[in-house]
Amino acid sequence: MRQPSFDRGPRGNVAGQNAGFRRASKQQRRVMSRLFAFVFRNYKYSIVIVLAGIVVSSVTSLVSTLFTRTLIDDYIVPLTQVSNPQYASLAQTLFKLGMVLFLGVVSSYAYNRLMINVSQGTMLRLRKVIFERMERLPLSFFDQHSHGELMSVYTNDVDSLRQMISTAMAQVFSSIITIVATFSSMLVLSVPLTVVSILIAAVMVVSTTKLGKWSRGYFRTQQESLAQVNGFIEEMMAGQKVVKVFCHEDEAIRQFEAINEKLRASAYNANKIANIVMPVNGNLGTLGYVLIAVVGATLALGQLPFVHDSLSITLGTIVAFLQLNKSFTQPISHVSQQINSVLNASVGAERVFALADAEPEADCGRVVMKDGYWVAPADDGSEETAGSKICSVQGDVDFRGVFFGYVPDKQVLHDITINTNPGQKIAFVGGTGAGKTTIINLINRFYDIQSGSIFYDGIPITSIDKASLRRSMTIVLQETHLFTGTVIDNIRYGRLEASDEDCMRAAQLVGADDFIRRLARGYQTQLQGDGGNLSQGERQLLAIARAAVANPPVLILDEATSSVDTRTEQLVQHGMDAIMQGRTTFVIAHRLSTVRNADQIIVLDHGRIAEHGTHEQLLALKGQYYRLYTGNEI
Repeated sequence: MRQPSFDRGPRGNVAGQNAGFRRASKQQRRVMSRLFAFVFRNYKYSIVIVLAGIVVSSVTSLVSTLFTRTLIDDYIVPLTQVSNPQYASLAQTLFKLGMVLFLGVVSSYAYNRLMINVSQGTMLRLRKVIFERMERLPLSFFDQHSHGELMSVYTNDVDSLRQMISTAMAQVFSSIITIVATFSSMLVLSVPLTVVSILIAAVMVVSTTKLGKWSRGYFRTQQESLAQVNGFIEEMMAGQKVVKVFCHEDEAIRQFEAINEKLRASAYNANKIANIVMPVNGNLGTLGYVLIAVVGATLALGQLPFVHDSLSITLGTIVAFLQLNKSFTQPISHVSQQINSVLNASVGAERVFALADAEPEADCGRVVMKDGYWVAPADDGSEETAGSKICSVQGDVDFRGVFFGYVPDKQVLHDITINTNPGQKIAFVGGTGAGKTTIINLINRFYDIQSGSIFYDGIPITSIDKASLRRSMTIVLQETHLFTGTVIDNIRYGRLEASDEDCMRAAQLVGADDFIRRLARGYQTQLQGDGGNLSQGERQLLAIARAAVANPPVLILDEATSSVDTRTEQLVQHGMDAIMQGRTTFVIAHRLSTVRNADQIIVLDHGRIAEHGTHEQLLALKGQYYRLYTGNEI
């Protein structure tokens, strides 16, 4: 997917780099805020319980830390000053402390388990959101994005969010609560020591922020490189036969090594910076610990002449404050430990939301197909006011002065005008790239034309609801695609409510029944890997049977018999003739013998109609069709 680049500004321009950092940081905050809002909207009650568990866990930890002061000053020091110490009261206090700590452990376990449920549920919802959006995207989107690139969003990017939500999100909540509670307690114990802790914490925050900004751009490159690796592997797996035919194994390995090295380099650069954060913060935390011990001991001994006696502290206060300082700086260390997953997740979230926000396929059509009629929408838009019937669905498709290009600056079709009558067979012939398949794509509204108009039963095709339009026709593609499932399920894909008998009749009609019954389990044979256990011709027959069971008014055959042998073609052609009875049929074929009985044969040449007429009329012209048919010109 096309992602916004991490702009570092002109080479050597520090101001440009800083501007890039600010933009990336702003984008990161916006994406993460959206992610947190998504989680909270779906799991607000769970988040509230998690927050309560974090509060309990933080408070119990704080209580145990503060108890250290009481333990030393009120129990341990007095016991060392008597000849016959009594340990009963100390044992009771330690038991109470143990109960408090046990409560903290239970709370920590509970909220962490709950966060696992939140993270897995969020992943479930995110995958659902992006899959639903993907199913609504136009074909042009998939022309611009590789399958491996999109798969990387579902797998790597979504999984990076899971890691972040299950660990880092709870850590952020816990860190905020711990910092606030600990800071309040530190102020009560000693203001001078609190100042020292704040200074050390400020240095840690600055270092973490700076290093995080530097590494984020590399994390984005890492995710993009990972998508390229996935796409290349998928492409090689699908094209292994071609690779082996041309003995390009070594070349494929060389190309993979190049993109794999790019992934390694980006991952190395991302992690080499992010991994510095933890040791830097760890050493800063140790430095702060030492400074507090020195300052605290000086205050306890009263060695600072300018310090008022009211600021002097006890030994228990020093020990307790040292523990509080750990609790105060530890959240920063925890965040630094999670910096890799947080930065990776921010990039992953950016890519996930980019797919979720992709512009869906536009559809302004309101005329729908109902009970064999085109029905206009109700004028007032209410459910009670039924729309009026315009006409019956007949399959009359006309092109009037159509111009089209996949990109604005390159026209593929020029002034295409075609007039058909319901039930006719219209054949398109011409060389590769003449525009035959493009015309078929326009009938289905896989793409919309730039100018001109297409009418379906006298209705502008743009006024018809796309789902109704596509249900009124079916297409057999040149590249057959079968789904994982049984043979009969793949036939039923043409019309999900079709019975087993309907599917079997469709298979018999196109001549597929014979080979299906010879399979191990007949119609219940399981197909996998796009029907890899079938021949290409058998897969094509199943695709034709799938079209037959749909029983639409318009039938489109895009090189439907290109992958079958001559004998099988005769069987298929017999079945196709039965299917085409009473239906408008558009046929694309390189074998001109299959279109001799067409009502109209349209010869295309570089996106223009060169000739049109019946087989006999075109032969009499002795033009381009004649040369194609007789083989005098290829």
